[in-house]
Amino acid sequence: MPWFDAGVNLLDKRFDADEVIQRAKDAGVEKLCIITTHPSEWDAAVALYNKYPTQCCYTIGVHPHNAKDVTPSDYKRLRELAQQNGCVAIGECGLDFNRNFSPQPVQLAVFEAQLDIAAALGLPVYLHERDAFDEQVALLTEYMPRIKGGIAHCFTGNAEQVQHYLALGLYIGITGWVCDEKRGEALREAVKSIPLNRLILETDAPYLFPKTLRPRKRNNEPAFLPHIAKQLGEYLQVETDKLRISSYANSCELFSLS
Repeated sequence: MPWFDAGVNLLDKRFDADEVIQRAKDAGVEKLCIITTHPSEWDAAVALYNKYPTQCCYTIGVHPHNAKDVTPSDYKRLRELAQQNGCVAIGECGLDFNRNFSPQPVQLAVFEAQLDIAAALGLPVYLHERDAFDEQVALLTEYMPRIKGGIAHCFTGNAEQVQHYLALGLYIGITGWVCDEKRGEALREAVKSIPLNRLILETDAPYLFPKTLRPRKRNNEPAFLPHIAKQLGEYLQVETDKLRISSYANSCELFSLS
């Protein structure tokens, strides 16, 4: 069974998508979930999926940083595109009160609108959260009973937060953050609380290059997912192959892929 990178920003301008996909395939990473964060990316994600339908799937959504850019017509288009082949989740959506690139009330409104769309369409949610855990959990507690699962994307929190997310029925997405000796300490402790059947591997590339990988590259890529898994396996004392198999199966289960 190959690897599945359940979260890559493949539309980032730093990437040549064709080259990244080929390098991923050469490394055994044969499935990629393309994350969208802004309405301006949605059509490009659909086009990339149509070019690589067996290797890629994608999300349709609005990152909290971009909530201020949303117009009423975007919600209609979001609903329409989310029902196209290849779309597996609503997001990346959520709350980010760290920098507040969008006003908090706007973030809350746009997030809730996307939760409502996910519930209506029977799609999981692809979640972002930073410095807004309590507010995010409050909304999720209201909506998750009507939503078909979801993932706490690029989780960097603690063991207590893991338990809250698991109780909501979410998968937990783990990235190269776990390889960061300083910033990843709390996460390395938290991952011990995640059952293998709820853990999903992702890169969040081009961000979060795994700091234990040499030589250092400018950008993170899906091709580096096996290294992240190797490091995680050492922390958990779990064989890398076991992580590969379980994460792949979990990603397919989350995204309703065969």
